[in-house]
Amino acid sequence: MNSIVDIFTIPPTFISYYLKSNWLGLRFLRALRLLELPQILQILQAIRTSSSVKFSKLLSIVLSTWFTAAGFIHLVENSGDPWLKGRNSQNISYFESIYLVMATTSTVGFGDVVAKTSLGRTFIMFFTLGSLILFANYVPEMVEIFANKRKYTSPYEVVKGKKFIVVCGNITVDSVTAFLRNFLRHKSGQINIEIVFLGEVPPSLELETLFKCYMAYTTFVSGSALKWEDLRRVAVESAEACLIIANPLCSDSHAEDTSNIMRVLSIKNYNPNTRVIIQILQSHNKVFLPKIPSWNCTTGDNIICFAELKLGFMAQGCLVPGLCTFLTTLFIEQNKKVFPKQPWQKHFLNGLKNKILTQRLSDDFAGMSFPEVSRLCFVKMGLMLIAIEHKSLFRGCCGLMLNPPAEVKLRKNTLGFFIAESSKEVIRAAFYCAKCHGDVFIPELIGKCNCKTKIQRHFPGTTILVKRGSMREFSDSTQSDDLPFGQERLMSNVSFATRAFLYEPEPGCDQLDDSGMFHWCRAIALDRVILKRMDKSKHEFRNHVVACVFGDAHSTLMGLRNFVIPLRASSYTRQELKDIVFIGSLDYLKREWVFLRNFPQIYILPGSALFPEDLRAANIEECSMCAVLSSSSKALSSPALVDTETIMATLNIGSLRVICAPHMPEEPWTSECFTGFPEKPKFRRIPILTELKNPSNIHYIEQLSGLDESFSGTNLHLSTSFSTGTVFSGSFLDSLLATAFYNYHVLELLQMLVTGGISSQLEHFLDKSFCGLTHSCTSVVSGRARCKLGLLSLNQTILSDIEPRKTFGQVFCGSLDNFGILCLGLYRMIDEEENNPEEKRFVITRPPNNFKLLPSDLVFCAIPYGTSCYKMDGTSSQSPYEIINMVPLASETVTEINYSPMVDPVNQTTKQPLTTSLHHLQPKTISVSGSKQTVLPHSSKMPPQPRLGATETVKENEKGKMKETTEENAPASSKSN
Repeated sequence: MNSIVDIFTIPPTFISYYLKSNWLGLRFLRALRLLELPQILQILQAIRTSSSVKFSKLLSIVLSTWFTAAGFIHLVENSGDPWLKGRNSQNISYFESIYLVMATTSTVGFGDVVAKTSLGRTFIMFFTLGSLILFANYVPEMVEIFANKRKYTSPYEVVKGKKFIVVCGNITVDSVTAFLRNFLRHKSGQINIEIVFLGEVPPSLELETLFKCYMAYTTFVSGSALKWEDLRRVAVESAEACLIIANPLCSDSHAEDTSNIMRVLSIKNYNPNTRVIIQILQSHNKVFLPKIPSWNCTTGDNIICFAELKLGFMAQGCLVPGLCTFLTTLFIEQNKKVFPKQPWQKHFLNGLKNKILTQRLSDDFAGMSFPEVSRLCFVKMGLMLIAIEHKSLFRGCCGLMLNPPAEVKLRKNTLGFFIAESSKEVIRAAFYCAKCHGDVFIPELIGKCNCKTKIQRHFPGTTILVKRGSMREFSDSTQSDDLPFGQERLMSNVSFATRAFLYEPEPGCDQLDDSGMFHWCRAIALDRVILKRMDKSKHEFRNHVVACVFGDAHSTLMGLRNFVIPLRASSYTRQELKDIVFIGSLDYLKREWVFLRNFPQIYILPGSALFPEDLRAANIEECSMCAVLSSSSKALSSPALVDTETIMATLNIGSLRVICAPHMPEEPWTSECFTGFPEKPKFRRIPILTELKNPSNIHYIEQLSGLDESFSGTNLHLSTSFSTGTVFSGSFLDSLLATAFYNYHVLELLQMLVTGGISSQLEHFLDKSFCGLTHSCTSVVSGRARCKLGLLSLNQTILSDIEPRKTFGQVFCGSLDNFGILCLGLYRMIDEEENNPEEKRFVITRPPNNFKLLPSDLVFCAIPYGTSCYKMDGTSSQSPYEIINMVPLASETVTEINYSPMVDPVNQTTKQPLTTSLHHLQPKTISVSGSKQTVLPHSSKMPPQPRLGATETVKENEKGKMKETTEENAPASSKSN
């Protein structure tokens, strides 16, 4: 372009010198030099931003076009047509030419200045067509740049008395949609908090449309949380909180975490008092946040770690079948209207209505124990109180306590955690008055009273009379209806003492970390835990957990430590721990082993879950649960492909079948494997729990449910696979950002439940957990004396002593009174055996008080530490619950089980792997309540330990010289000796 301008402008200058005459010629082409204006301004650093550069380029194109066209009109109109020798020329100035061009561009044409020459009119005709295309695109774009700059860079105006929050980080259409849906549902119709989104790039048209739909609640400001001037424009110092959204589907999770941590550091440096709630993808990046000097958990600063919560949910699902779904239903919101086709679907949908809610308890509960308050809330108010925030120390524990023992007495202004449907129900716990509501048993009648004086009770049993006969649905007429609550509790303690097996650990018997929260061992070399497929006879595990991991030497670490910690919680004894076998790439697991080497009974099998030979090498036929963990994020073209490896592994494992052995009639479960006809044996599926990153991929897994009737066109949380506890997705964790803002106590309870009891007050111990052994037995007991979640059968455990147990309310009160066990929900058969050949179960969260129970129901419970769930005087050694999938043997490939004797891969005395010799069982005598009993140590030769406690089968010696109590270790899903 510059050469063309020079050719037409420089030679006429020399010609005019020789001809002694001046001619305008094509000097107007010099206006095209304006096209270089943006480059000149950039060199002079007059413009720096992308929007200003773009605006200068558009403006230079428009001006150069106008001035060049005006120059041509000025030339031809003053010169006239050549063939007429200038007779039709007119005297017109350059300014008038510009005026004519602009009037032509606007297609207005006032007519006061017009072209008279033929060349001028012809040029106007073509210029009109070109200008319509050129300026119709450029002018609106310039206006949009100027308008958006003013629209999204103007500071947020703080209105006194109006609350607002600042949201930054991953501001996209999907993240904003999920956040607004969860944030605005908490207080529908009562939202008085404005949301200010701080985005680093201007919003797209789709995102702008979303903001306009919620314009009453949202404001967008363009800027970065890393710049103080942008934080000043959004008035972070006046905000209620600053929320940072992470991108869980990013290709580099470490870079995502570090950028969000830098945002927190910038915000805290700008204003240390600003409350920050951040989403973190990798757990090992959490340690940087508490190191910020102004970080304060007591003022509401919170960390939502995706890896910790997702892997914790998966681990809980491996410990207790269905528990993963049970916990998830307490934190999801189901707004879609669904019409159930089957009765079990109706029960499941009713359970989805329950949530975790908090409420300050009435001062009338002060001085009472938690079991007393929980029973009173359940009977009188229809509320399920599951935990409290205890402000004083008890056995070294503080903070949140799930189902604390009777020794813990409630204080005034205690915060209670309930499973309920709405806040209107839990408010009854705050309004309760012993004087006004002592004789009221209709929950709706418990409301705010006019009492000004509260009776202080030092002996709650003498003032609170909650008779078992007060509600007919909870008791029989044959029971003692005249006993007050305190006396009944005293009698129940006597009954409990006759049944409970109080495990009293000897010093050094269980090695725990310094915090006493999980089992610990000295660092184990990697080569000692690697299993070889050729030596399968040396590592045939039973009742173990198989974890399928996908990754390579360059994959981002997912943090398998978060999966192991709940499985190694100290609330389980060493005999109850399950072996964990990781199947995956050795290059990847080498990098994870640095964080796993101090946990006992962990093994690595190099291979892949996509190959059946590797699965059989891990003896997957005898596992209690197989967890398929999602792979690390990769840059993929379609979101549907993020779960490719997970889905393929699930299909591979789901196709395996295990034949129930026809021999060994002494096994209690053989009666369930056979119907009495040898020609019709049964086989079972391998229990599996799959993690999906993209919840829309559930339709690939749903075909494995084996049920014809399911919700039509449903999402993940309405699928049969989710209701039965065989699939999990962390997509609902986005809603925890809003939950943490409104009530961070709920988030703390979730973290405690998922991680096996580790609360925010104890997280700092984890950084020091590998420094040494716990030397004090007192600290061991104080750290591990906490409840654990589990499943109990109504007929095969101590719950069978509860009479009557026809309704859920009766079992709830009976188990709480007699054993201190808190019942939370049910795990029920979907249908009868003929319609449900695989005996699949579904989760019922917090059934109604008068919910009718079935003999085959399993109960989700919070079981105190040291409580045996088995009857010591029982003659049956049957497992308390059977979580197996039995179907008639079909004409398809099945896997035969090798019943050769097991070899324990780890010597229980030296903790060293065995290579050549068998591990012989050596009975160990420990002191239990003043008497001595013989307990067999854990070995994979024996039927493995159940997760909820040991079955003590009392066997009489024929000569009457001694009694031995052996612990039966048959798991729920183990089917062989």
